[in-house]
Amino acid sequence: MTWLLLALPLNALNEQDQAVIDRVTAFYGERAGKRMIAWRQLLTSVSHQQDWQKLEQVNRFFNQFSFLNDIEIWGENDYWATPFEFLGAAGGDCEDFTIAKYFSLRELGVDDQKLRLVYVKSLKLNQFHMVLAYYASPSEVPVLLDNLDPDIKPATERRDLLPVYSFNGSQLWLMKQQGQGQLAGKSSRLKRWTNLRDRFDAQKLARPLINLDQP
Repeated sequence: MTWLLLALPLNALNEQDQAVIDRVTAFYGERAGKRMIAWRQLLTSVSHQQDWQKLEQVNRFFNQFSFLNDIEIWGENDYWATPFEFLGAAGGDCEDFTIAKYFSLRELGVDDQKLRLVYVKSLKLNQFHMVLAYYASPSEVPVLLDNLDPDIKPATERRDLLPVYSFNGSQLWLMKQQGQGQLAGKSSRLKRWTNLRDRFDAQKLARPLINLDQP
């Protein structure tokens, strides 16, 4: 795995960043710490760029990670890892890719109203899947960030995906085809989402069953 380490000095990291990096390094190991540094440097390097550049860089960075199902890596049927846990483990399933991209773009200042985590049915794989949608404006067709397809494409070009529901930091929608969907209440109704955000804020870390950093 070739990490997108950037030419930024380590002293560009603030004390809060360094504290989290130290915590993740102590829990998961040195290579996890390097991934954390690469992530923080990435966010610093693209912070003043336009949304599209932010989407491309964040999508490219996280799509380097390994795909593993939750049973393999966390020993649970459906575990939503925080970005710290995903970076620490170096792998996860589609929800983990999508969540890490969402939190990264939000930290980069992308408006929450432009982002949605979308639960879909993958028609090719015949299984449920999650992607991140970005709406440049409410009336435009969103583009999708997906770990299965490295290219960011309009939702209308992803006929292999059938949307089911979507959510962001505040709202929940029931989806109909490729449209905006019907507002169904607050995203806090989703227990896994609420639990994830609580664990992220508290910087709680879970240890994976396998170590992808071992040779």
